[in-house]
Amino acid sequence: MSRLAHLKRSLKPFFQNPRLHFTKPPIFSNPTSEIPHFLNPRNPFVSRGFSTTPPLSSPSSSSSDAEIRKYIGYAALLLSCAAATYYSFPFPENAKHKKAQMFRYAPLPDDLHTVSNWSGTHEVHTRNFVQPESVKELESVVRVASEKKQKIRPVGSGLSPNGIGLTRAGMVNLALLDKVLEVDKERKIVRVQAGIRVQELVDGIKEFGITLQNFASIREQQIGGIVQVGAHGTGARLPPIDEQVISMKLVTPGKGTIEVSREKDPELFYLARCGLGGLGVVSEVTLQCVERQELVEHTYVSNIKDIKKNHKKLLSDNKHVKYLYIPYTDTVVVVRCNPVSKWKGAPNFKPKYSKDEAMKQIRDLYHESIKKYRGEEQEISEFTFTELRDKLLALDPLNKDHVIKVNQAEAEFWRRSEGYRLGWSDEILGFDCGGQQWVSETCFPAGTLAKPNMKDIQYIEEVLQLIEKEQVPAPAPIEQRWTTSSKSLMSPAYSSAEDDIFSWVGIIMYLPTTDPRQRKEITEEFFHYRHMTQTQLWDQYSAYEHWAKIEVPKDKDELAALQSRLRKRFPVDAYNKARRELDPNSVLSNNMLEKLFPLGNPI
Repeated sequence: MSRLAHLKRSLKPFFQNPRLHFTKPPIFSNPTSEIPHFLNPRNPFVSRGFSTTPPLSSPSSSSSDAEIRKYIGYAALLLSCAAATYYSFPFPENAKHKKAQMFRYAPLPDDLHTVSNWSGTHEVHTRNFVQPESVKELESVVRVASEKKQKIRPVGSGLSPNGIGLTRAGMVNLALLDKVLEVDKERKIVRVQAGIRVQELVDGIKEFGITLQNFASIREQQIGGIVQVGAHGTGARLPPIDEQVISMKLVTPGKGTIEVSREKDPELFYLARCGLGGLGVVSEVTLQCVERQELVEHTYVSNIKDIKKNHKKLLSDNKHVKYLYIPYTDTVVVVRCNPVSKWKGAPNFKPKYSKDEAMKQIRDLYHESIKKYRGEEQEISEFTFTELRDKLLALDPLNKDHVIKVNQAEAEFWRRSEGYRLGWSDEILGFDCGGQQWVSETCFPAGTLAKPNMKDIQYIEEVLQLIEKEQVPAPAPIEQRWTTSSKSLMSPAYSSAEDDIFSWVGIIMYLPTTDPRQRKEITEEFFHYRHMTQTQLWDQYSAYEHWAKIEVPKDKDELAALQSRLRKRFPVDAYNKARRELDPNSVLSNNMLEKLFPLGNPI
């Protein structure tokens, strides 16, 4: 027997993001494999088997006495071995509360970094994790990696649900390249290093009275990463975030550092702007910003019938709008945000319910469920709604009836939370996404702002019908947002028509437990849920997944179908041609990129 070693190394600058899980106990997995986190045992200790030799039996006048003595001997030997093992090889203090599992693999060496995405759904172990402190150092890292044909995949904040930036072969992270380099207040243009986080950027430029045009749900992404995956906010008059980029610098293995913009090599610029990290390491980004504004957020509860009646007006009259659908209910939460009126000012609104009153039904459901499932009750008075929802779902996450009760409690929470909120755009436009989760988000055309085709609402109706027909234990919410088109060729919202609008719909299943078996069961159920929407809806609505949420199929036929489908929507040949020129040794790619866009013959 050998005592297990702790496998983590400290990467302080990379771990400052509270959503990243780089300091959790390591997973015992094969260091030569890159596999989803849920397939790995999470226990940092080992259950040891025992090997005993039965003692020789002594003659006895009574066979029953001999049997008793024999089993007493077995028990004594077993207990003594167990005690010796426990005190000779004690478990780490932080592991004693976890369930033991049989040891499956050899312990990982101490020099391996364990890096996972925020949801814990994808994880890799690598010896090659680099954080350059200057652009010059970054250029050297990329050049040497190309010469040695050593992978150096760019990875941002690790927030992508599919782990698009991960590879065990080697990664480079720009967390230390996080400066605001230049601000042009008059033209509202900023130039920044690509490792700066969104929140750090908006904090750094607010004194100039400017901010970003739109935001995704959270603020912890690095600018390079949020641009490269084609992230988005919401607003049928506002494009995805990559459209805010007017120029950028790429550190490439094949051509060194190059600058691309709308004027300088526009063909490559529009290809690389949403380049998935495969055409170069983005080192600098120049962004077109807008005037910083106070917004009024109005949240209210509606239903499908009223949404269909008012949908066109909601899209056209609101700068930002999104819908949150609660499965197994008729509840649709509408959240709309607009600049404060210079003439009317902020609305004078007094909430009908207090925070405690809004939380009452879900707290009551928690106490009721704890008794039913005989769980250990916790003090919940300080829990947010999303934290308490996670606690409830963890009790029985795949029981449809239990999930329906949680959804009904959520619908009531939103009904009692109707009202207005005032704040700056970078404060108002965020959204508490909840805990660790699997998510699939699709993007599809929805007509024009002047003439929405209503397919976005039809899509949602079919998803909700599918959930009820197949009895999917689907938690809330199903989130629906909109953007106008992007000129980035690899964006799911790409269109040459500026007035086209696109709808983005996300389905979800939470991972509220650390138990490996339960996480695996949730994962299987989620992919069944996702597969049903894929086979029944995606082709019909020309829907394509968000690059940070697409998952690579393991089945060869499914992978071939996905490759073919991507070719119909995106300029894959042009993208691969640029990859060959800018990254001739494929050091910036990983398994995901190589499977989605094979440089040789597709599978």
